[in-house]
Amino acid sequence: MVFTNGCFDLLHPGHTRYLSEARELGDVLIVAVNSDASVRAIKGPGRPIFPEAERAEILAALEAVDYVTIFDDLTPQAVIARMLPNVLVKGGDWSPDEIVGREEGEAAGGQVVSIPAVPGHSTSAIIEAALKLSG
Repeated sequence: MVFTNGCFDLLHPGHTRYLSEARELGDVLIVAVNSDASVRAIKGPGRPIFPEAERAEILAALEAVDYVTIFDDLTPQAVIARMLPNVLVKGGDWSPDEIVGREEGEAAGGQVVSIPAVPGHSTSAIIEAALKLSG
């Protein structure tokens, strides 16, 4: 069982490539999505662009994703502690000591994998470019 999490606000090629790579690390990929409230707390009042149910729906439609859950905390630590995935995956922009749930996962015999970020793809950059175009 492979687990990853994030806001996944505006799905882009960086996300789909990341999720495909994560899926290759096991038999099942579970994606935990930040709730609207947690996205606002992390990213600010203008986010998320899409509500949590729609972000979850889009992720669930991807071939690489087997299950989606929504969590309301600022971090997925409680979800990870309950699931204890065999593989915990985060993007390369997180250093190993910053990966939430790492201690729980490793203590249960799981591994933590960092997948390099896809250069040139970021939700924040997409929003910034759209704002420049609009005005």
